[in-house]
Amino acid sequence: MKVLSYNAELCVGCHICEEVCAETWFKTPDAAKSSIVIRDEGSGPLQATFCVQCGECIAVCPTQALYRDKQGIVRLRKQLCVGCLSCVGFCPYLAMFYHPDLLEPFKCVACGQCVKECPADALAIVEMPTPAV
Repeated sequence: MKVLSYNAELCVGCHICEEVCAETWFKTPDAAKSSIVIRDEGSGPLQATFCVQCGECIAVCPTQALYRDKQGIVRLRKQLCVGCLSCVGFCPYLAMFYHPDLLEPFKCVACGQCVKECPADALAIVEMPTPAV
């Protein structure tokens, strides 16, 4: 499966990836609606949070709104989601996001739009084995 990859040594902290993500999926440059978050903890390289497609959230969803598609990407069926946010609290990578303007949580689906726009080439789409879930 193809997943997003991040190289902290190359990241310059421009946050373009966040804006591109929010614009792509929610038609707004509001970084609070981005499925990738770049943070500066003050010590060491910048950190990135995004879904690694582990699938741990699938089992916790009470309505089976989360599933793994044919490409191995964890997806959300909005019509089945009841907005309980169990997946947001359960995600071991803190990569399932929620915004109060939205009814459902959201996450990275490795679409690659941020990769195309990253001026430092800190992001890439790479092939990984699909986890057995």
